[in-house]
Amino acid sequence: MNKKQSKIVRITASYFIIAVMAVVIIYPLVWVFGASLTPGTSISSSSIIPDNPTWSHYKELFNSEESLYLTWYWNTIKVSILSMLASVITISLMAYSFSRYQFVGRKNGLVTFLILQMIPNFAALIAIFVLANVTGLINTHLGLILIYIGGAIPMNTWLMKGYLETIPKELDESARMDGAGHFRIFWQIIMPLAKPMIAVVAVFSFITPFTDFILAKVLLRQPEQYTLAVGLYELVSRQYGSEFTLFAAGSILIAVPIAILFLSLQKYFVSGLTAGGIKG
Repeated sequence: MNKKQSKIVRITASYFIIAVMAVVIIYPLVWVFGASLTPGTSISSSSIIPDNPTWSHYKELFNSEESLYLTWYWNTIKVSILSMLASVITISLMAYSFSRYQFVGRKNGLVTFLILQMIPNFAALIAIFVLANVTGLINTHLGLILIYIGGAIPMNTWLMKGYLETIPKELDESARMDGAGHFRIFWQIIMPLAKPMIAVVAVFSFITPFTDFILAKVLLRQPEQYTLAVGLYELVSRQYGSEFTLFAAGSILIAVPIAILFLSLQKYFVSGLTAGGIKG
């Protein structure tokens, strides 16, 4: 096999793998969308292309007296945005500290983060519930936000620390010689170069409240406080588990803000922004 034929085989194999992965990812989404357009409530009669598609399920989400979908949507958006902003700020400061400074407990702190990221949040449900109950954070969005922030710190701090260490420290030294302080170096030099990792942390932190069910179910007790995951579950369960097409419609709309955020930050999902950052 000559070089040209080998290249054709590699390209063909690559496109085949991409096509298979695209089908695996897209097919469930298309099927759920088809289910949301299927008349009735049974999921067994759903298909990718319904015989008589209808938008009635989407209308029912917003117009039904039993549905607080808009309230749940707003709750989730609020929790997601606040969790994202607080997580990005906290993780950026912590990662910068671990990356640029030497202090007592630095090594032990990194090891602790490494251990903590192996333990999922739901493994500490009892402790989280007791702590939230003692502090009066049961049935509050603040308690949920604090848990999401704390859960995002270990893994994302490691990720951002690793990225910040690829940014040459000579940039810090040059800025310090010009009279820049620690915060100015962090804000005006390091953070602009770390936009790709900031975007990754922001997306991860934003998605968590949309996909989490267990923690939200444990902490939130009133329907007016529910997030989308808990609200949709309660909506289906109190209908004897039969409103699956309505659930599908609600699930499709969940993807809208996540897709908007991902497309907005897509240009930052690149690497090598620091290339050429040092002269000579």
